[in-house]
Formats: sequence, C-alpha cells, structure tokens
Amino acid sequence: MKQLRKILNAVLNVLAGGSFLAMVALTCWQVFTRYVLKNPSSWSEELVSYLFAWMSLLGSSIVVGERGHMNIPILVDKMGHGAKKALAIFAEVVACLFAGIILVYGGMQITSLAMGQMTSSLGVPIGIFYIVLPLSGVINIVYTILNIVEIANGTINLDAPEEGKEA
Repeated sequence: MKQLRKILNAVLNVLAGGSFLAMVALTCWQVFTRYVLKNPSSWSEELVSYLFAWMSLLGSSIVVGERGHMNIPILVDKMGHGAKKALAIFAEVVACLFAGIILVYGGMQITSLAMGQMTSSLGVPIGIFYIVLPLSGVINIVYTILNIVEIANGTINLDAPEEGKEA
C-alpha cells in the first residue's frame, strides 16, 4: 500500500505541478501578446482556466491522500482512541461516498454531456477538460480506501499532535 501511495503522490505532484507551470508560462504569454504584440491570445486564456481546474482537482486529491482536509478537532481530541479511530474511518467513508457520487458519477455524466460542445478558442470538446472530475474522484476513492486500511491497522497514528501524519 505504501508503494501505491508513493506512486500516486509522485504522479499527482507531477501533473498538478506541471499544470501550474504551464499556467504560469501561458499567463506570461498572454501578457506578452496583449501588451507587447498588441494582439491578445484568446486560446491561452481559455487553456489557463481549464488547467486551473485540473490543478485544483488533482491538488485536492493530494490533500485527500495526506488526510489534510479541513477539520475541527476540538471534540475529537477529547475522545478515546477507539472513538477517534471510528470517527476518522467515518470521515473517510463520507469522503469516499462524496468522491464516488459527485466526482465519479456526476463527473461522468457532465463529461459525456460536454463531449458534444466545443471550446470557443481551442476547438476541442469541452468534455476532454471535464475528464478530470471522474479521474480525481477515482483517485480520491483509492486514497480514502488506503486511509481507512491504515487507520484500521494503526499505521496512521491518530493520537499524534498533527492529525493524519504517519507513525
């Protein structure tokens, strides 16, 4: 499981980081074409917005893998180890259900609907850019299953000062 997590982390870091670098380069290109060439590049502006969505969703998958999602631990910190474990597993199940229903199922629906629509500047089906929704949903499901297994077997130490960090 650690190997799978390591591979997923590496791939997601490259994809999210690559999206960010491409966004920076394309934004610089936009500024150059708009103010220097006096001929703004519309395709790069559109691509930056789609890359932003990809970077955000893939980055959120990284957060799910690290169990870094927002929480308010004031009550959980006062509970015993068994209750902490049960609540942590419950939170992962909720995240898994969200990923399955909203991202995978809903993402597949919107992706298939958008395949018939073309982007205005790039001229490719919008659904190509929406594929990240079910993709990140599947990755989130994999991460939540890994998290549940590691919480259950004690690999993830819930009593540590920083929740979600491995023992």
